[in-house]
Amino acid sequence: MSKNFKRCQVAKASIGIIGGSGLYQIDGIKVIEETTVKTPWGYPSDSMVIAEIGGVRTAFLPRHGRGHVFLPHEINYRANIAALKMIGVEKIIAFSAVGSLKEEIRPLDFVLPSQLIDRTKGRVSTFFGEGIAAHVGFADPFCAALDDAIAPAAAEMGLRLHTGETLVCMEGPAFSSRAESNLYRSWGAGVINMSTLPEAKLAREAELCYALVCMSTDYDCWKMDEEHVSVEMVVANLNRNAVNARNLIRAIVPRAADIGHCACNEASKYAVITAKERWDKKQAKRLSAILPEYF
Repeated sequence: MSKNFKRCQVAKASIGIIGGSGLYQIDGIKVIEETTVKTPWGYPSDSMVIAEIGGVRTAFLPRHGRGHVFLPHEINYRANIAALKMIGVEKIIAFSAVGSLKEEIRPLDFVLPSQLIDRTKGRVSTFFGEGIAAHVGFADPFCAALDDAIAPAAAEMGLRLHTGETLVCMEGPAFSSRAESNLYRSWGAGVINMSTLPEAKLAREAELCYALVCMSTDYDCWKMDEEHVSVEMVVANLNRNAVNARNLIRAIVPRAADIGHCACNEASKYAVITAKERWDKKQAKRLSAILPEYF
């Protein structure tokens, strides 16, 4: 990718996987290359591994960088999403460890949330601004078409999957206080993490389909008869679920590739409210890297 921030003439991948650095270590897949992309918003968390799964080119991006070097609030989410869009990705399947806020969502269960509550602070959550104002719809934060491809794949694998849940995205990096955990439970939320926002909002602005596969690792700190969440617990349960996660990716990718055009792909079409003659030229040039149809 050149320093002029131009998109690839030939797409390197159509599906993007955001998650841990070990997710692409899947038996039987063909690793094609590793690529680094500079975006108008800087570099993403790490280089991306391009691999072929069931004939579908897929880009793997470790959200926190290899070796987990970035805290959730330190991640350059704009660069991550922009880099995927600039290499041709149309659909993102993100993976995340989450804490459970409900008894029935047990550690090692999978969750496909349908709603979000934003409890982050001070993170840059938009590509717009700086001379070009826009407002995209975000009533349904996750792509229903992608969810409809993921759920049957999980069922066929015999995974315990919960759907229709609300995810709370908190600031971190410390885990919740018990009062906060119980507050979120009183709201009816099902799971909690620190990294889905602004990732999901930026994917919507970039007109990418985005779905989130959550892997429950703990009961946060509300459940008095369970050990409270710790890094050791999260990592141990993620490692226990790694095989299931990798097998799920292999099952999901070909189904996701078959999904046609959806509303996510026109999310920013009518979002810009600034009169064109008032657009900031530098910002318009930046936006052209991810939304060339409009800028």
